[in-house]
Amino acid sequence: MTSQDILNIRNFSIIAHIDHGKSTLADRMLECTHTVSKRLMVNQFLDSMELERERGITIKLKAVKMTYVSNDISYILNLIDTPGHVDFSYEVSRSLVACEGAILLVDATQGVQAQTVAVVDKAFSYGLKVIPVVNKIDLPYAMVEQTALDIVKTFGFKQNEILFSSGKSGEGIDKILQKIVEVIPPPQGDLKKPFRALIFDSSFDEHLGVLASVRVVDGSLAVNEKIKFFKTNQSSSALKVGVMAPNFCDYSPLSAGEVGILATGLKDIKQVRVGDTVSKQGISTEPLLGYNEPKPVVFLGLYPLNSSRFLDLRKALERLSLNDASLSYEPESGGALGHGFKCGFLGLLHAEIIQERIEREFNLEVVSTTPTVAYKVSLTDGVAIFCSSASFFPDPSKIDFIEEPVCELTIYVPSQYMGKVIDLCSQKRATILENNFVGNVELQRVKLKFIMPLAEMITDFYDRLKSISSGYASLDYEIVGYAKVDAVKLSILVAETAVDALSRIAYRGKALDLGRQIITALKETLPKEQFPVALQAAIGGAIIARETIPAMRKTVTQKLYGGDVTRKNKLLDRQKEGKARLKQMGLGRVQITKKAFWKVVKIG
Repeated sequence: MTSQDILNIRNFSIIAHIDHGKSTLADRMLECTHTVSKRLMVNQFLDSMELERERGITIKLKAVKMTYVSNDISYILNLIDTPGHVDFSYEVSRSLVACEGAILLVDATQGVQAQTVAVVDKAFSYGLKVIPVVNKIDLPYAMVEQTALDIVKTFGFKQNEILFSSGKSGEGIDKILQKIVEVIPPPQGDLKKPFRALIFDSSFDEHLGVLASVRVVDGSLAVNEKIKFFKTNQSSSALKVGVMAPNFCDYSPLSAGEVGILATGLKDIKQVRVGDTVSKQGISTEPLLGYNEPKPVVFLGLYPLNSSRFLDLRKALERLSLNDASLSYEPESGGALGHGFKCGFLGLLHAEIIQERIEREFNLEVVSTTPTVAYKVSLTDGVAIFCSSASFFPDPSKIDFIEEPVCELTIYVPSQYMGKVIDLCSQKRATILENNFVGNVELQRVKLKFIMPLAEMITDFYDRLKSISSGYASLDYEIVGYAKVDAVKLSILVAETAVDALSRIAYRGKALDLGRQIITALKETLPKEQFPVALQAAIGGAIIARETIPAMRKTVTQKLYGGDVTRKNKLLDRQKEGKARLKQMGLGRVQITKKAFWKVVKIG
């Protein structure tokens, strides 16, 4: 490759909200550039994961190389596909950093959505050239001109900059490709400098080891050359060098400005990290600016349904964390649940997808606990700790104050649902910041901004929002810091013994109702014992809810057929003494069944 060849490379991604036609547009691009023949084309070609096809969403970023000829000049177009849901924002940021441009795709029947605004702002902050496109113009209810005006008012584009397309029919696709080569700048890179590449994704192959998806910044790399990773200081050889077009193709050498894959041969997945810089061994060079470490905001426990498969679950999480750098996990014990992992996610959909991937890709049944957030607890000695589990909640006498994570919530919703949305947010302890009509009169949409505790948002908020808005509301959120909260440890006691695995950290105003729900669920689920079992919910030393499971009574007087009543009382007193002695000897401990655990942990 020469310096002139670099000028003919275009690296770009597609920014779009869920269901705005991003995957379909990518399909048409693959067809138009003859990367995939019509005979082999299937819908959502780049969404190769079964789960992506079923849900109709993109979960993992994908990179594909296309060749496009314009005015007798051959251009290399590297599309790095991105997810659209807010829970996969880390995937989006990694794609954008590896590109020089992006296509902003907006559905003509839905208009600009909250998550789209957030991602476009991020693209502008990275200095990317953004091409606005109105999609689905062939649908009968498409509001083409209104949507174009909405884009102009929201992002500041000029009317003549907006393109129009239909991913389904292919209309306007060639104009988009032409616009890409005209306005998106070629990558900056120097072939003469030592090889440096940024790892933006990775996966695992049983034979080739860790496969690193890279964007080459400087120099070039050929097969079998020695490579080094900066963060882990690990050395290896490039067993294979290639590109995805759309399947893996050998392509050596891989040069500055290009996007490709390195087969490292490393079997330890921890030795290759997303955001690291790879260079040639023995050559001194500076590492590239990587990514900010993703901070998990939602925590829940994952346990194997069969406790003997704990090691299989560990292996599954290791593989998924290589493929998804935003997943974090650490071992924990859940009492009757056995051994599992406390996992951190970027949101509830992220958690749900990971659980489904474990079950499908690793044939492993898992169950999850109730999602929680990490509270910041400032102690009286000046030390601050983060606590997401009631098991590690400090003694109240040592706590100075507690803070909970809060997020700035942006909601776009048709004006007729505005009142219901505000009511819902007020129930969730949210404070309204902004209330404005956006776009044009025909669309009649409202932009609402709130500050809301993250703990309130991760339970049933999204489902209720979609329900009250008939599915029209869209939301985006960003963690903006911590706010003081009156949080308490809600202790659950069974037979006067605290069960940490069932206890919670809860907002004091909702602790009473939550405690009653948990105690009621336990009473309905736990089997009877030979003695009465007290179920209690407590905050500190105060009992806020109580139920009693009555003793399972054996009819010891059944053998009596008459005589004085003292004979009956004597047998009953002996039974009573036996039960008391059983309890005192410790043989009457109550075993919490798995069924009871699962019923309680689902209470939000």
